[in-house]
Amino acid sequence: MKVFTQSVNFTADKKLISYIEKKVGGLERFHDKIVDVEVFLKVQNTSEKENKISEIKINIPGSELMVKKQTKTFEEGVSIAIESLKRSLKKSKEKHRDSLVS
Repeated sequence: MKVFTQSVNFTADKKLISYIEKKVGGLERFHDKIVDVEVFLKVQNTSEKENKISEIKINIPGSELMVKKQTKTFEEGVSIAIESLKRSLKKSKEKHRDSLVS
């Protein structure tokens, strides 16, 4: 599984990149046919504290799952997005399994 990480308006440090790759790598337990994952990190220029946008897009055969979270830190955003994607991947896999049975 390939993981593409793109940071917009800033340069992500190695620690953040490895954190993302570790978290995203755990998604393979929930769906074995993940083609690739794209992670977009953006900093919004606002006065709000929650100005970090984490967007994760997963490509699986026949579908694409995407989650976008706005939080105070990228780690928090990625973590919340991953939890959401775990549920989506489980549902997607169950739908696929159900369509094979019927």
